[in-house]
Amino acid sequence: MRMLLGLVRPSGGSVRILGMDIEHYLPQILARTGSIIENPTFYPFLSGRDNLRVVARLTGSPLARIEAVLELVDLSSSAKRSFKTYSLGMKQRLAVAAALLNEPDLLILDEPANGLDPAGIVEMRSLMRRLKSQGHTVLISSHVLHEIEQICDRILILNHGKIVVQGKVESLLNARSRIAIRVDRAGEAQAMLKPIDWIEDVSREGDLLLLTAPPDRAADINRLLAGEGLFASEIRPEEESLERFFLDVTEAPKA
Repeated sequence: MRMLLGLVRPSGGSVRILGMDIEHYLPQILARTGSIIENPTFYPFLSGRDNLRVVARLTGSPLARIEAVLELVDLSSSAKRSFKTYSLGMKQRLAVAAALLNEPDLLILDEPANGLDPAGIVEMRSLMRRLKSQGHTVLISSHVLHEIEQICDRILILNHGKIVVQGKVESLLNARSRIAIRVDRAGEAQAMLKPIDWIEDVSREGDLLLLTAPPDRAADINRLLAGEGLFASEIRPEEESLERFFLDVTEAPKA
């Protein structure tokens, strides 16, 4: 994230943001970019509104934008309060407001939910959704994968500095969704289902079978089992979570 914003010089390679190389066009890129890197810091005794006035003057952003961004991050009613009285979630939202003052084409947020309590995480999630609904492009770096799953359209996963997977969240997770079936004589059921061409894999955990197959074929699976005198006590879709997906794609190969 620091490299993207010119705070750290890369040891190699190149970066293009908004179609421009950061080595030659960094001032132009920063003029069209808003960002939060690590914890936001403001003057503790100034109000939220006055802190935004300071930022606006330093960045050359119009003062008229202040009320609009305060409303966007849901801080209008708290704008007169001093920054030191804000909760951590409110501080993070004020930082987002500051990053939006210059009406950026791209917003870069490094761990926006870091250190937040559950209420603060919900507030940040709601804010990210509002920004997305208003057409803002937001690049988020985060280890809170449950939140990323609920907010982001696309993900990119890095492992030791290398890209291991990227794509639309929905497509990546749906491709790995499974059907869970609890059935007596699970060994017989597993052997019977494995040869079926539209079932990619059948694994077994006791009396529970996990099938990699289209979720809409659950009724067909039940019919096949019943035809062999095998009756399921439970059939349910088991959707892949981003956390489990992340662990699977970043797991070191076993020796």
